[in-house]
Amino acid sequence: MKRPARRLRLVLALGFGCACAGAAAATDVAVERVATGLSRPLYVTAPASDTERIFVVEQRNGSTGRIRIVALATDTLLGTPFLSISPVSTGNEQGLLGLAFHPDYASNGYFFVAYTHADGTLRVERYAVSAGDPNVADPASATAVLSIAQPQANHNGGWLGFGPDGYLYVSSGDGGGGDDNGAGHTPGIGNAQDITDNLLGKILRLDVDGDDFPADPTRNYAIPAGNPFVGVTGDDEIWVYGLRNTWRASFDRETGDFYFADVGQNNREEIDVQPTGSAGGENYGWRLREGTIATPSGGVGGPPPPGAIDPIYDYEHGGGPLQGNSVTGGYVYRGPAISLRGRYLFADFVNSRIWSLVWDGSDPSAFDGTNFLDFIDHTGTPEFMPDAGILTNISSFGEDAAGNVYITTLGGEVFRIAAVPSLPSLAPVSLAALGLLLLLGGLLWMGGRTAPFARCRASIGLDRTGAA
Repeated sequence: MKRPARRLRLVLALGFGCACAGAAAATDVAVERVATGLSRPLYVTAPASDTERIFVVEQRNGSTGRIRIVALATDTLLGTPFLSISPVSTGNEQGLLGLAFHPDYASNGYFFVAYTHADGTLRVERYAVSAGDPNVADPASATAVLSIAQPQANHNGGWLGFGPDGYLYVSSGDGGGGDDNGAGHTPGIGNAQDITDNLLGKILRLDVDGDDFPADPTRNYAIPAGNPFVGVTGDDEIWVYGLRNTWRASFDRETGDFYFADVGQNNREEIDVQPTGSAGGENYGWRLREGTIATPSGGVGGPPPPGAIDPIYDYEHGGGPLQGNSVTGGYVYRGPAISLRGRYLFADFVNSRIWSLVWDGSDPSAFDGTNFLDFIDHTGTPEFMPDAGILTNISSFGEDAAGNVYITTLGGEVFRIAAVPSLPSLAPVSLAALGLLLLLGGLLWMGGRTAPFARCRASIGLDRTGAA
């Protein structure tokens, strides 16, 4: 007799169907390699409306910095660079450092780069895509935007990004060396605390659609009227100051909050947040402060400057799971992986650790390094083990037009954080429903000939002609 087994299989199927129907499909995370064989990649971005490509910044190959394209349909690295810039300087922290596409790139074809020239200056320039090929820029279209002299070869900053306000933000380091001190550094206070005729150790905000300096071919930008030092003491370009060497910044594409990671010297690495709607002008404390503490070295540390803003999170130098030596800033994830949404992803370059946290929304006046929720160490977890290659010496994060987040490693690889559907999970209420259905099935099987059970059998189709 096969009827009882068939009835039991049907009841089990009905039970599992009911149990699973109300359970939302969980989403998990996987890291997949999309490109390899690059030369010191350290950034990924894309024009706002271009979901078919990502553009990868190669710091340098010899004395040439390059922008490469990956076609996302096949994850293919195109052989011809989008743009090559030469000569760039070749120090460890020098080369092609930043890339940002104009918000109206689809119509005007403009994009901006930041690089250290062979003469050591940090240069910001505008280029245009070529007329005949969307995968190749016009190298003859270079237009100077801004140039900043660098006293030493390190701490160049070089991140570029357009904010929700349409202005271009530019990060600069403090000029290099140690303790923001010595030749080329403002005596007594350092470059980062000097806001007069000094653009080092800052984040600048520029209007690249205007020109307030028509007589100066090296300055092709306007000053936004809302910049904090317009009309008062301080350089008009400055948006915030008191930074050592911001290594990667980003705007939360959903809220507009501004996140930036400032690389420490010998003791602390920090994550800073400027909430959307800020009027600018914040002082983040360097060289007096390293993270949430007085800078211990060089005799330059001290109490916070008046009104200074502490980081929302800082961590000590070392080799432990919550330690590192050189922070790599990232993004608030807004991509398809549900479990990561709203989490700020960042890493440590030296220790190759990947973490995430959620800013708790507290007011900047209350920032003290503990203003976060739900800290997670993703290092070595199954979700963050790539399908090929290795996540080591993480040089940057990046974001494509769809909100997917990428990771670059200085060894030449680019990875994507992907959303992977997982098996549905069974909620407790669904399991209870399953138990009731199994009980009902057993009663139907054992007592199916009595009138009540016969009616129940008929209601679920077990007494149809030709059925069990």
